[in-house]
Amino acid sequence: MARIVRRSNLRNLPAVEALLGHAALARALERLPRPVVVEAVRAELADARARLTREGGAAPDPAALAAQAARRAEQAARPQLRRVLNATGVVLHTNLGRAPLAEVARRAVSDVARGYSSLEFDLDSGRRGERGLGVERWLTLLTGAEAALAVNNGAGAVLLALSSLARGRGVIVSRGELVEIGGSFRIPEILEKSGARLIEVGTTNRTHLRDYERALKGDDVAAILRVHRSNFRLDGFTAQPDPRALSALARKRRVPFIEDLGSGALVDLAALGLAHEPTVTESLLAGADVVTCSGDKLLGGSQAGLLVGRRRWIEKLRKDPLARALRLDKLALAALEATLPLYADPLRAAREVPALAMLAIGEDALEVRARRLATALESRISALTVRLVRGPGEVGGGALPLHELPGWAVEVRHASLDANDLQRLARSAEPPVLGIIRGGAFRLDPRALSEAELDEATGALAAIWS
Repeated sequence: MARIVRRSNLRNLPAVEALLGHAALARALERLPRPVVVEAVRAELADARARLTREGGAAPDPAALAAQAARRAEQAARPQLRRVLNATGVVLHTNLGRAPLAEVARRAVSDVARGYSSLEFDLDSGRRGERGLGVERWLTLLTGAEAALAVNNGAGAVLLALSSLARGRGVIVSRGELVEIGGSFRIPEILEKSGARLIEVGTTNRTHLRDYERALKGDDVAAILRVHRSNFRLDGFTAQPDPRALSALARKRRVPFIEDLGSGALVDLAALGLAHEPTVTESLLAGADVVTCSGDKLLGGSQAGLLVGRRRWIEKLRKDPLARALRLDKLALAALEATLPLYADPLRAAREVPALAMLAIGEDALEVRARRLATALESRISALTVRLVRGPGEVGGGALPLHELPGWAVEVRHASLDANDLQRLARSAEPPVLGIIRGGAFRLDPRALSEAELDEATGALAAIWS
């Protein structure tokens, strides 16, 4: 008998087309692509059919089914790539797009995206122009390099340099520099993909100049690669040749000396109260022929891989067919070209490049910001208990791995929701708010939130936690 009742109830479920005609779906059909709404209706009916088969009972009301299908369609139509509010305390959060853009860069992207642009057109001559010349002009001006080139990311920059300058030949790398960067990409694998052959020298903790000299006795060596250990530190009984000595050795043997700096600092971070990170200019002054780094980490621009150095090598890279495959698109170029001029005045860069400003903000300012967020949340959500706690932030992006950023966070507890529930619901807010769980409590770190985003986060969380 139970099986007969269930089958009868299954027949009471509306057909797809019938449910699509319900008033509760009218707005969704008007705003969203029809295939998305149809798929949501089918999915909702499939769920209802499965519940009836499993549990029995009466068929759900068509109005309820239509309303739920509308919500499902709205959720499905949301883009995967969305703006979020970063309350994790990690400034260069790789999963969240690393460095946010400066206001001047956002305006440049918007302006170029509005229509056509002079991407590969010379407005002075009226002829075809070279892509990325504005970025390259600023890079040479700011670093003192003879020439520069921008590609789509830091790994791409290393790949291009190795492929163009050392394909089919050997590249010398210290064993202590065979690092793994984000996303499990490893220097040996990038080197292998470039077509070059890895020549390891030294040991994990100690590599001497004589190790490089010994390796250079072979005829098959095309370059020396020095990799900055930006995402870890090696302390204790260690040794590493001075880059000037490596440069002199490379010049003597007539091979390029390539240095990958990773994070791409253009200014001395020690001036901002942070640990010193080698700058691009320092590397060039030490004699590197080609320096590679990222544009979206400590530089605070769009995702890019930057190559600067001696003209003879950079021009060879520019002519390589791989350079075209790795080239930057117009929006990334617009953002980068707008960001670089800020570094002409380091004090202005510290104020206007968001990543630098977030890294440099002091404990007192963060306490004020955290207190403002805590007060706003407590006044809007009666079920919350909040308190200020000390919580160090992180640089992120594989930069300054041992440097903690002293600061404050807001610890949030809810009368009926645990920390995992709070975190999950915060991710579903509009816009999503991403925090962290520490000691069984949900925390919101205000370091990477602008003043306007503090209010935005409060409103979004009040709507989802109340």
